[in-house]
Amino acid sequence: MKKDQLLSISPLDGRYAKDCTEISTIFSEFNLIKSRLCVEIYWFIYLSKQKQIKELPSLSTKDQSFLTNILQDFTPSEAMKVKKIEDITKHDVKAVEYYLKDKMKKNKFLKKHVEFVHIFCTSEDINNLSYALMIKDALALLIKQLKLITNDINKKSLQYSKAAMLSHTHGQAATPTTMGKEMKIFYKRLDQLIKNLANIKIKGKLNGATGNYSSHIVAYPNINWPKITQKFITNLGLKQNSHTTQIESHDYISEICNKLSHTNSILLGFSQDMWSYISKGYFAQKNVAGEVGSSTMPHKINPINYENAEGNLGLANSLLTFFSSKLVVSRLQRDLSDSTVLRNIGVAFGYSIISYKNILIGQKKITLDRNKIRNDLDECWEVLAEPIQMIARKYSHTDPYEFLKKYTRGKKLDKKTVEAIISELDIPIKEKNKLLKLKPCDYIGMSETLSKS
Repeated sequence: MKKDQLLSISPLDGRYAKDCTEISTIFSEFNLIKSRLCVEIYWFIYLSKQKQIKELPSLSTKDQSFLTNILQDFTPSEAMKVKKIEDITKHDVKAVEYYLKDKMKKNKFLKKHVEFVHIFCTSEDINNLSYALMIKDALALLIKQLKLITNDINKKSLQYSKAAMLSHTHGQAATPTTMGKEMKIFYKRLDQLIKNLANIKIKGKLNGATGNYSSHIVAYPNINWPKITQKFITNLGLKQNSHTTQIESHDYISEICNKLSHTNSILLGFSQDMWSYISKGYFAQKNVAGEVGSSTMPHKINPINYENAEGNLGLANSLLTFFSSKLVVSRLQRDLSDSTVLRNIGVAFGYSIISYKNILIGQKKITLDRNKIRNDLDECWEVLAEPIQMIARKYSHTDPYEFLKKYTRGKKLDKKTVEAIISELDIPIKEKNKLLKLKPCDYIGMSETLSKS
């Protein structure tokens, strides 16, 4: 940890800084300023290519390079120059505009056309596209991490496809399953949600102060501005939102937050289940040299990665839920309450990615204790009350549920007791013999097949 990180108010910038460096880079104030600069420059270049705008001639390759070099050479030191301008303007987007104009005035050709910088744009035109670009990058990063988790879970579902174990419904012994099938459930749920996340269209708008292209039409009435701006937005890798107020409606952000929160909730459940399996001894954890589990109990290896993931997923979801409901509401044609909220969206992404990384670390530390899960299962012959009852029902045995309940409810059974119960049933010998051969570890239905499907 760096010395200045000790002074951070947020653990994302302190304790967990190394785990969310990429997210911090994407959502930093520096990158927000750079993204705004990027949109301003690309919009200027794009307008210069529109033949109907004769007042802004087409740029030479040299002049285009001059502009793109401003972006390539943009450093935190340059960003501080923008912030100094903002100290005067008290407006963050206007500060970027003035900074770019100052740079362009050093170019003989461009200085004649600096007033085409930010033309037809309200600050929200620049901001919404900037945030969309950042969210696009951050979502791709989260999806990449999520796929690492699902790939690992799927691998384990195949690896443990035959590992029969006792199920626990309501915390009580229940019909056996396999560890592989339980892993596959999480894989299937997460896989679908990741696909849904990847298919969300990230949107942007560039239609002026109230979304009507008013200033565009006054200046150039013969240009098809919805079509022109759509192409620009598409070139940024985004989808145009055609009908807006001053602000882009943030519906896609709400959709991302909802889907991400849903995904995180599944992973929270997964973390809790893995914690429980470790607690039962079904998974052993690696003893990593130098690590300490307890400050006073030297024997302990705590499942800290799953616990860390659970806590951070909860933090992420509390923010994502707020973003989802808040960002889709704006008074009349706009209010500014979304602005300060959007500045925090990276925090939810940060807590999410910390959680994902912890889950992956936890997954690498575990080893299935097949003997432990087999022994637990071998001691629970009472779970065979279900198949015995079903065979009895098949042959219309009188009230088989109550018959089995009398012998099994709240009781621990052994093999001999189960055999005695089977012997009392009025069913064909063939069926009795089938049940007598059945062991708890065999009563797993299609678990192995489902693990591999």
